[in-house]
Amino acid sequence: MLQLNAISKNFGGLQVLQDVSFSVPQGSIFGLIGPNGAGKTTIFNLVTGLLRPSSGCIEFNGQNLETVPAHRITKLGIARTFQNIRIFKEMTLLENVVVGMHDHLDYGFASLLLNLSAFRNAEAKARLRALELLSWVKLDHKAQMLAASLSYGEQRKLEFARALATEPKLLLLDEPVAGMNPAEKTELMAEIVNIKQRGFSIFMIEHDMRFVMELCERIAVLNFGKIIAEGTPAEIRQNPEVIEAYLGKEEAA
Repeated sequence: MLQLNAISKNFGGLQVLQDVSFSVPQGSIFGLIGPNGAGKTTIFNLVTGLLRPSSGCIEFNGQNLETVPAHRITKLGIARTFQNIRIFKEMTLLENVVVGMHDHLDYGFASLLLNLSAFRNAEAKARLRALELLSWVKLDHKAQMLAASLSYGEQRKLEFARALATEPKLLLLDEPVAGMNPAEKTELMAEIVNIKQRGFSIFMIEHDMRFVMELCERIAVLNFGKIIAEGTPAEIRQNPEVIEAYLGKEEAA
């Protein structure tokens, strides 16, 4: 589904990524791990069009994303969440999710301005779909509450629901359980599995090793801008280079 081919990224004289290649299979939960500063979020920014690679190419369902602007990449079927939660706290949960659907609402400016039936029907359908998505993350009972009233873990879930509202084929999750307690992590793990079972593919960055190892089917490991390992959780767990990257030579020994 997603293919990175020899991707490199430089910021001036600093090389952040060097010849990074891996693929995310359709219908899978794929993880990207690595120490802080390895370049993981840079990869997400390249895939979503916020940055452009210095060399190499990124393909999504066979289409080269090199010149595709960020909003068009979203329309092609890639959505993401961020390390720092970005929701509209002054809006209700329902309104937050409806915002994610704007690219798929089928009415013109005149219908909006004149409050015509095309606008009213599209809005009604969007609200029903938003309620459905909120139910997937168990927040539908708070649909009319302001997003600012949610706990940290609930705000994360709301961000998932809004990303799903863009109708993605591939969902990118940037450290989804950061700041969550163990109970919230376990609950979110089940919800991510449910999302995958509904036909979505998931590509995630995460530092919580237990979460990654239990959830992901394949994992790539990034260290100092290079892929040092790729495989199943069992293969990654036993890989000497991965152990050294996280613990250092002396501690690994």
